[in-house]
Amino acid sequence: MTAGITRSEESLEGIEWNILGQLYVPKHLTESSMSWHATFPVGTFVPPHIHPTQDEFLYILEGRFDFVLNGTEDHAEPGDLVRLPMGQPHGIFNKTDAAVKCLFWVSPARRLFDLFWALHNLGPTANPADVVAVSAKHEVDFLPPEEA
Repeated sequence: MTAGITRSEESLEGIEWNILGQLYVPKHLTESSMSWHATFPVGTFVPPHIHPTQDEFLYILEGRFDFVLNGTEDHAEPGDLVRLPMGQPHGIFNKTDAAVKCLFWVSPARRLFDLFWALHNLGPTANPADVVAVSAKHEVDFLPPEEA
């Protein structure tokens, strides 16, 4: 890693990923961690999943997220830090009428950078089964939908 500042309008190597309609802008990548700015438009979400090899964190900048954290519903607003320990299921939802912006980071980085490239390349209307399969190959395990 080179010392310096990644400006608010910049990303790592000019990368911007469209992950199923959400905009992810990587800010740094090392073996020990990775961070990215994310914009979740109205109605977008990440279904319940597990990172078996990473701790994940979100710092909320704008808007409100609803979460399912290890089976419990909660929410986070600007200034809140969300801690998602490895191995614990969590889902992230924008149920509001405005975009949500936040800073994510994981530790260690593991295969998440490569996963985001793979998901970006699937396109904004990817088949959910393809998303689940690709994610599992990159150490993110989506949970089956709950029974109605």
